[in-house]
Amino acid sequence: MDLMEFEARTLFEEGGLPILKGMTVESTDQIEGDFHFPVVVKAQVMTGGRGKAGGVRLAADETELKKVASEILGMKIKQFTVQKVLIVEKADIQQEMYLSILLDRNTKKHRIVFSPQGGVDIEQTAQSNPELIFKMDIDPLLGYNSQDGIYLADKAGLTGDLKKEFAALVGKLYGVVKANDCLLAEINPLITTQDGHLIALDAKISVDDSGIFRHSRLVEYKDAHTVEPLVREAAQYRFLYIPCDPEGNVVIMSNGSGMLMSCIDHITRHGNKVSAVLDLGGGSTADRIEHGIRILFQTPGAKILFINIFGGITRCNEVALGIRNAIENQKIEKPIVVRFEGTNKDEGLKIIEGLPCVIWADGLIQGEEAVRRQLQ
Repeated sequence: MDLMEFEARTLFEEGGLPILKGMTVESTDQIEGDFHFPVVVKAQVMTGGRGKAGGVRLAADETELKKVASEILGMKIKQFTVQKVLIVEKADIQQEMYLSILLDRNTKKHRIVFSPQGGVDIEQTAQSNPELIFKMDIDPLLGYNSQDGIYLADKAGLTGDLKKEFAALVGKLYGVVKANDCLLAEINPLITTQDGHLIALDAKISVDDSGIFRHSRLVEYKDAHTVEPLVREAAQYRFLYIPCDPEGNVVIMSNGSGMLMSCIDHITRHGNKVSAVLDLGGGSTADRIEHGIRILFQTPGAKILFINIFGGITRCNEVALGIRNAIENQKIEKPIVVRFEGTNKDEGLKIIEGLPCVIWADGLIQGEEAVRRQLQ
């Protein structure tokens, strides 16, 4: 999960990293406090290119601040609507650097990536001047060594107390990574100010989805990011609901991302479109499957459901019971193409035999063909 900038700033602040004074608001009525103008107003959306889209602007005084904030709030940046803006005091920049710590899955170690030249052109620096990108692994048993930070500070030309401050900052960033199951924590730019201090001017964090449950704050962030009502409702049953093509008319239920992708490939290959898919995960019972069917048929445009299950932990008879219960309790009348294999398949077949609107398919290809016939 990627965090928004204001969320990442909160984790930075809790970890002791130096950040500028700021606040996040959803309306101009929430703007309060004594700012040292000028300030920067930054759109909070999960995409890049905010500045080029007009989502990052300066304000010279309180009147201009409210005007700029009101113009950014509600604007569209790519496919995202700006619902929050971050207001921070403008920095007095002497030098821009780049610093990140990421999890390298190949080495199974955290890696420090540093460049004395940061800012929006860091990608260009990596291509044109790769010698200015320094990488250093952190031994998971020994942890971060401040001497490594001193070495990187030398590469940036930092001296005296600023060198020690930099080495300590790298250690604090590593602490944030470890404390929050981060896959990436990035500061771009990390600046030195005219009065000789370091400031994390921007904040970017990606966290490991499998570790979110261990952190109540990250759970709140994930819930806040989930604006699609059906995604949120499916998550309550421990399902993964993924919207696909808004023009689609087929919805798919399966247990596993590989099976879902196979279903999507076969259906779209023959001209039909998938509006949403739902991954049951493992061990789904009849009552949960009933809710999964209900949720999928709430997808706008859904005309037919294709259920493709490999019965292991999730048993075929439970799938069949869920289908029957959904038809009876949720008054489902739209066609459901069903294919399952595995544990208790024969019992499952007896349960769905004769059910109205259920079409049995003996394989994935046969299931796609049945879907296609129903939509003709």
